[in-house]
This record gives sequence, C-alpha cells and structure tokens, in this order.
Amino acid sequence: MTEYLFSEVSQWIPCKAVINQNISFTHLITDSRSVSNPAKALFIAIAGQNHNGHNYISSLYQQGVRCFMVDEDFAIPPQLNEANYLVVPNTLLAFQQMVAQKRSFYTCPVIGITGSNGKTIVKEWIAQLIGKSKVTVRSPRSYNSQIGVPLSVWQLNQDTELGIFEAGISQKEEMEKIAPVISPTIGMITNIGAAHQENFLSEHEKLQEKIKLFEQSKYIVYCSDCITIDRAIKKTYPNKQLFTWGVNASASVQVIRKNTLGNQCHLHLKYRGDEFEIVLPFADEVAFENAMHSIALMLLLGYTAGYITRAVKKLVPVAMRMELKEGINNCMVINDSYNSDLLSLSLSLDFLVQQSEHSNHKRTLILSDIYQSGMDDINLCTQINRLLKQKGISKLIGVGKVLQSHASLFDMDAIFYASTDDLLSALVPGKFKNEAILIKGSRNFEFEKVSSVLEMKHHQTSLEINLNALVDNLNFYRAKLQPHTKLLAMVKAFSYGSGSFEIAKVLQHQKIDYLGVAFADEGVELRKAGISLPIVVMNPEIKSFQLMLQHQLEPEIYSCKELHQFVAVLKSEAISDYPVHLKIDTGMNRLGFVPSQVDELISLLNQMPQVHVKSVFSHLVGSDNMQFDDFTHEQIVAFTHTTDKIEQGLGYPFIRHILNSSGILRFPQAQFDMVRLGIGMYGIGDTALHKLKCVTRFKSYISQIRQVKAYQTIGYNRKGQLNYDADIAVVPVGYADGLNRKLGNGVGAMLVNGHSAPIVGNICMDMCMLDVTGIKANEGDEVEIFGPKLPVTQLARILDTIPYEIFTSISRRVKRVYFYE
Repeated sequence: MTEYLFSEVSQWIPCKAVINQNISFTHLITDSRSVSNPAKALFIAIAGQNHNGHNYISSLYQQGVRCFMVDEDFAIPPQLNEANYLVVPNTLLAFQQMVAQKRSFYTCPVIGITGSNGKTIVKEWIAQLIGKSKVTVRSPRSYNSQIGVPLSVWQLNQDTELGIFEAGISQKEEMEKIAPVISPTIGMITNIGAAHQENFLSEHEKLQEKIKLFEQSKYIVYCSDCITIDRAIKKTYPNKQLFTWGVNASASVQVIRKNTLGNQCHLHLKYRGDEFEIVLPFADEVAFENAMHSIALMLLLGYTAGYITRAVKKLVPVAMRMELKEGINNCMVINDSYNSDLLSLSLSLDFLVQQSEHSNHKRTLILSDIYQSGMDDINLCTQINRLLKQKGISKLIGVGKVLQSHASLFDMDAIFYASTDDLLSALVPGKFKNEAILIKGSRNFEFEKVSSVLEMKHHQTSLEINLNALVDNLNFYRAKLQPHTKLLAMVKAFSYGSGSFEIAKVLQHQKIDYLGVAFADEGVELRKAGISLPIVVMNPEIKSFQLMLQHQLEPEIYSCKELHQFVAVLKSEAISDYPVHLKIDTGMNRLGFVPSQVDELISLLNQMPQVHVKSVFSHLVGSDNMQFDDFTHEQIVAFTHTTDKIEQGLGYPFIRHILNSSGILRFPQAQFDMVRLGIGMYGIGDTALHKLKCVTRFKSYISQIRQVKAYQTIGYNRKGQLNYDADIAVVPVGYADGLNRKLGNGVGAMLVNGHSAPIVGNICMDMCMLDVTGIKANEGDEVEIFGPKLPVTQLARILDTIPYEIFTSISRRVKRVYFYE
C-alpha cells in the first residue's frame, strides 16, 4: 500500500500542521471501533449528530495511532504530544478535500455512478463484466455517502486501471462536495425516483443536484428513454459527449427487440450500425435496466460485442447485504460473498469482531483469493495476514491458488484449498464448534455452497432483520435528544421477536447507555452472549435475585416488600451499594410506589447501605394518543415532584426517566436524564412514520401451486371455497410460526410478486393456502407476510391489535436472518 508522508499531505489542504514525528500513513479511519494497523493510520475525527470522533482520540493514541485530523476547537492534550495533527476548520470538508487532491494524481478512467436506485448493482455488474481484464478499484458495498465516497476513492493506487465509485445524496449541496472527490471522467445516472425525496422541493431539484457529479466528466451515460433525465442533461451539459441507450434510433446503443423467455431476457441491440444478440440470465425489468447501463458502459470503454455477450451470460445476482445466521454446533455464520477487496474485508472483519466480542466463540475466516488489488501477491498476502492477526482471527481457511501458493506468509492456524470444490470435498461440518465464521469471497467462488453446509437448517419461513434500518431508527431518536440525555434500549421479549443478543450486540456497538429486559433469564442470556452494558430487569422475581447478582443485573424495585427481600439477599452476600431502579406509579396503576409511599421509601433506603438508587422512573399511560395529553402532563408533573422529593431525602442525584418511544417525539420537554426506546427502533410510531424505516420482514415461499375447480373446498373443515377455478399456492407458514388464525378465510392476505393474494380457508399449524389466480407466480417464489411493502401496522388493524403482539408472536422456530446492506 502507498505510504504518504504526513508532512507532504499537510501541504494538500489548508491546515495548521502539528508535526512531532517524521512519519507516514497508508490508510484512513473514521470509526474508532475499526482500527487496523494503527501505526499506519490517519484518524479523521468527525463530529456528527450523534457522536464526536474527538472523544476517542486518547483511546486511539493508546492503541498506537499517531496521525490525526482534528477541528480547530479541539485542545490537543499535552500527554498526546508524540502524535501529528492536521488542524482544520471542518474535518469532514478537509477530509474530502484531501482525498480530492489525491484523486488528482491519477489519470486512469474513473466512473462516477449516481441515481435513485441501482447504483450498487450496476457498479458490481460492471466489475463482473470487466473481470480480470483490468485492475479496478470500486466502492465497497454502498459506500456512497459524504464519508463513504472519500474512503472509497482513497483506495486508488499506481496500478489502478479503472475506478468505479458511487455517489449518493440525501439533501442539497452534498453532491458539490463529493463530486470533486470522484471527479469522474465518465458519469452515469441510473434513474430518478422517489428515494431520498424528503429533503428536496421536487424531483426536478433532486435530479439537478445529482447531475452536478458530471461537471468534470467527458462522457455521460444514461437511458435516453427517460425524458426527464434526457432533457435535464442536455440542458445542463450541452457540450458534453452523451452516450445513451434506449429504444429510440438516436440512442448510442439501441434496443431493437426485447423478449422474455422463462428466466431469461433476449435482447437485440444495435451499436455503430452493427446488430447483435445478448441473453440476460434475468427476466425482470429492474435487472434489464441495470444490465443495459452496464452493457452501454462496456461498449463505451471499448469492449467488443462478442466479449460482452459472453460476459453477460456469467452475470450473477448481487448479494447487497451481509447476513448473520445461526450455524451448526453453536456457531454463528456471517455470509458476505458480495465483493472481495482489502477494504471490504476489513469492514466484514469489524462486523465479525462486533458479533463475537466478549463471547466464547473463536473467530474463523473462510476467504477466497482477492482479485484486482493492485498489489503483488506477496504484499497482498502479507497485508491480509497482518489484518487477520489484528482482528483476532483464530483460524483461516483460504481458497484459491494465490492464497494456497503463499501459505507460508500466514502465521496462524490455517489450511488452504485450490478451489471451492476442493474445500467442499474436505469439509467436515462436525469439526466446526463454538465458532464465529465469516465467509468472505469473490462471487465466482460460489461460497453460498459453503454457507449452506455450515448454516443451521430451518424451514424456509424466516424473519429478516435489517440492522442498517435499526441503527437508522436509533439515530433518528437520538437526534431528538439533548446532548446530556442517556438512552435505555428495551430488548425484552426476545427483542420484540427479533432476537435478543444479536440486537443487543448492535446496540452495544452503537454505545447506548442501558439495556432493559423483562425477566432475569433474558439478562442472563445477554451476559452469556458477551453483552457488558448495564442491564435493568423490569420484572424481577424473588427466586431470580441470586441469578441477578451473579450476572450483575440491576433490578426494578416497585414495592417495600420487594425492597426488603432484595436487601436480605444482599446482606447474605455482604454486598453494599448495589444499583437498583425505583418504579413510581404516576397513573398506570400497575407496578410501582405511589407518591404517598415516598416518605416511607426514603426512610427505608436511608437505612439500607446495601443498595444505591441508580435511577427512578415511571411509565406514561398514553403518550401516543392526543386525547390523553392532559393526563400525560399530569403524570410528568407528579413524577417531577416525586423524584425531587426522593433526591432531597436521599441526598444524592440519580437518573430520571419517564419517556418511551412515542413520548420522545411528543413530549421532548420531559427527557429528564434518560429515555427508553423500544418499538420505535423497529419503525413503529405514528407521529414519525415518514421518518422511520421498516426493520423486520416476515417471509416464506410457495411450496406448491395446484389448480382447484370452482366450489371445491380447500383446507380443514371445508372452510375455503371459491366460485371460480383457482390457482392455490401452499405456503409453509402457519399458526405455530406466529401467523394468527384470524387472518384465514379471506380476512388476511400476503404479497406474491407485488400482488395481494388472499388467504383461503383455515390457517393450519404449519402452512396456509393463498389464492394466486391471475398472479404470475411459480413454485419457489417469495411471499411477504409483512414487511416494507405490507406494513405490520396493516395486519394489526385487521386483527384489532398492536404491532407488539404480532412481533412477539413469531415463533422461535422461525429462522432469524440479520443483515447489513
């Protein structure tokens, strides 16, 4: 990797350079939790809405980082005087300017891709089509943000023959900051749509912002059939060379004919007077559009129609997410067969560390050869070995001739195979036990076969949990909080059905302050999974007190009787100052001390050195309902008076909290010291529906489609009957999986290929039947039970219940699949 002298880089941007050592760096860090090779890292301390990178400089210094970029208002601690600092007015802007300067050193073609959808797939398909014919550098995953773009472009090196980078924006004036970083010689816009519309006055305004990416481009690639894009580009860039595709004869690449046959799309194209046929291994319209952008780009780069025709046949779907699944023999399996380069490997290893930290899982990596790194094989393998050691990898399984021929460079438990088939032939699943396994490989290694062997087998019905969306929702609520306000995340009831420790690990990684569970058993499970955050048990039982002490769980105390019982256990263990959380009943009439009991409570606590009040809290009765706002205000006033009295009586401060998810949004004046976030993390909250993202997707597949004559009955008790000949799809999900029986007999429906398919007849224990008459459906097609396109709130209205009940009803036999996009 190229080394850059700190003193040299300080000349690239306006800054004050504090140079205490003549040192160099190779790579950039923006996340203090993702440190590799600290001695060769430059940390960019970015102050965001919910974090401030400057707070982690001391910790990074202790880890060995010696190069920092900091804001002007950061006071450099005297004990950190052996480090170098780039002191700038704005670290994010300076970061972008620094990488833009590096970009200016390279003359290779660079493709910049923007658009509402399809950016990542087109980028990956271009890379697949190019294959080994060029050394390419591209954005890892969907790294297209204000931070992701400069991190991606920094990968450019002297061996790069082509750069492929995405650029995404969510508001005005963002593109003009990252466009100079990419400075594409070839610009591409995939389409324009509703995505990220909320911060723009109109779709036209958003389009004008996106095409600012092309100011320095020589060519612009797009579909000329999209009149909106065509007009905007021709008006904005009348003198640039346009390379278009479409059905019109004026397009650079004309689509003369398009026929769909089964799962293939047959295209008859015309370019420079020559006509040729291409067969896409996909049949849907979205894949056609993405493929045509890729084909047009390849023609512009000078590849022949024959080469492209052969390469297109080998295109494979892009797995745009990293999945975490339950593995065999108490293993966890992380499947990231998306792309493979050093940066994406480092990102995947960070996720592996996050999931296995503080647990007894050994870290295993199954890795393929990395193509187009721009390094010689020895240097590449040396870099990989260093990275794996820094991330605590216990065992490496390498696949590919490069890794195999350089086995001696890996000083760890390692075994190598020339091909995936060789690995599968030698693989003994029983030898994998208590391991966190990351499967990371280039697409052509077909590592999904390896993942299939190591995953725990479940039936096809699954609950997908989008961890990106969960974090986005968390940050949405965080943005509503005062800087001093702490956050307690509720993970009770198996994290609302989404899985306890997997969600808790993400929350711990996001540095929340507390977790809340209902019962001690849930807290014990989290501790065994390596969760070290403080955990409050909201419904502690007397028989669980010893268990709570063993695992450092903090009880809610809601009565004098319970307080005496807990203190008795503490006395028997000679424990003092154990943290407890007092529950005040301000109107729920469930658990808790009523205000009239406070004097007695204070007197008791002052005689009990065994406990220390960590927090005092209460529950709002109807914070999500405007008709109860007066009562909510009464609760807040009562809580304020009661906690003031307790603090005065005890003589020391404690954390106060009363707001839940809806309360955070509707009663911000009552944040006190902490808030509790629960269902809002999962995208449920009427007052913020347009800002929250769907986290969970309950899905299954069609097992069989059968033709049923009119008036024949379907299912138990002959309840299902239609007055027309029907196509009936059998779906392997039933009430034992959490599908409510009340949805049967046409009350509920599921989505099949975007169409609503009513449930026919009674729902069975393990399956149900759908009417797919008139829907283009096949056996094996996916079925959405609820998710982004069929909101769980819609099911809740049909069932006259709440999303909580639906989430928590999903059986544990349903496979949970966690993924990062």
